[in-house]
Amino acid sequence: PLWFQQSRLAPRPAPRAIAEAPEPPNRAPRMAKDPTLLSCLVAEFVGTFFLIFTVGMNVEVKASVWGGISIGSVLMVSIYALGGISGGHFNPAVTFAVSIVERLGGPVKGFLFKKLFLYWAVQLAGGIAGGFCYRSIFEKGISLSGNVKAFGVVDVGVLEIIYTFMLCFVVLNVAVAKENQPNQYFGLAIGGVIYAGAYGAGVVCGGCFNPAVTLGLELAHFDHFNLKWSPLYVLCQLTGGALAAGIFRFVRSSNFTDAKEETAESVMFLSEFLGTYMLVLTVGLNVLAESPAAGYSIASGLMSMIYALSTVSGAHFNPAVTFAVLLSGRAPEMTLKRVAGYVGAQLTAGKLASMTYVWVYSDSGQSTSLGPGGDYGLCAVGVVEVAFTSLLCFIVLSVAVSPSTKSTSKYGFCIGACVTVAGNAGGPISGGAFNPAVALGLATGPFGQIIVMLLTYWGFQFMGGALAVLMFRITHAADVDHVGHEETLADVEVNEPLKPVV
Repeated sequence: PLWFQQSRLAPRPAPRAIAEAPEPPNRAPRMAKDPTLLSCLVAEFVGTFFLIFTVGMNVEVKASVWGGISIGSVLMVSIYALGGISGGHFNPAVTFAVSIVERLGGPVKGFLFKKLFLYWAVQLAGGIAGGFCYRSIFEKGISLSGNVKAFGVVDVGVLEIIYTFMLCFVVLNVAVAKENQPNQYFGLAIGGVIYAGAYGAGVVCGGCFNPAVTLGLELAHFDHFNLKWSPLYVLCQLTGGALAAGIFRFVRSSNFTDAKEETAESVMFLSEFLGTYMLVLTVGLNVLAESPAAGYSIASGLMSMIYALSTVSGAHFNPAVTFAVLLSGRAPEMTLKRVAGYVGAQLTAGKLASMTYVWVYSDSGQSTSLGPGGDYGLCAVGVVEVAFTSLLCFIVLSVAVSPSTKSTSKYGFCIGACVTVAGNAGGPISGGAFNPAVALGLATGPFGQIIVMLLTYWGFQFMGGALAVLMFRITHAADVDHVGHEETLADVEVNEPLKPVV
């Protein structure tokens, strides 16, 4: 109605000034103090202790469904509680990555030499204390040698590198990158990496991604004391941290100079490649591991990478989303050349991720497939893929593109939640692709056998993207009338942003 539009667009009156009570005489003004080094070290010990204690408890009670969520959640809440004190690392690999970023001239101070080694010392002490604490209950420890024997040294090492990289890379982007400060989603994004890695990669490598977890579990297993594989795990985890710092330097080059720089298209393409690779890899590992929480694990990985890279490329990670954004007409920067680069990077990442998880499971002969589940036919697949792809694309357009309903903090959670919805509701029918890059990754086998099925799925998914644009243009028609009006949810949300983690 006209009265609603007028009331919404009317300028808001200036807030009334609130008289501040004068300071009592002879009293110095209150000033916030930086945390002392002792406070930081105790915070790191406490956070790492609860993390490793929670890991051990979940493993010993065999919490297969909720274990990964439990571990990721204790990391998340500890980061929100202690991030403003110590930075909320709780992981020597994260501290190592932060230290490298500082050495490269990034927006971090104070993590060279002395503080680096002190953090490592208290993190390892907290991990060992957590390990012995859960051992006091069960009178036994946890060994990682079983994972190495089942899948091999290389497979375990590669996944520890990849998911430690993902964890450290998300930390650097949501807690260090200037473009994302301040924000309220940093803890959720970091905890989401654990949700993503625990269920798929965890079956293969144990899902440590943290030297303190590795040593805490192994040293608590002292009745069969064997640190044979601990150096391998720690080396791979530190390698993942170093790799994250190096790629962060390339993706966020403006953070290392005083001059403002426009993001190069090559960097945007790399961003789309990284996000799509981690998404499809998480999909494949969850499928092959027959994860009991695949939908939530995949959604969390997508959410974390969206929060990490949305200010670089928009974090599409899905050719159908890129197609919908182009078709919506609300993103003039998305030229045909850029769209082609995005789609090329996404499909390439999907195929490389597929090659990774097929290689990890090559000894067992397992692989993924693309096609209807159970007794369902292509008609049912079409309904599911069109419907849920349109839901995903519609939510992306609504929470990340529209100036009327854009969210500054909840967009990643909303988009990831679509995957939880679609994966659980439609996965048993269609396989739960809803993304041409995921479909390409799942379609393993001879090219001649999969091409028809692959093109069929792609057709359904792009139809879903087009349907999302139709719904979006009708429901968000007011966006066109508000050209030049800069109000977004950033003007409406009044919650004070939390202090950055690092």
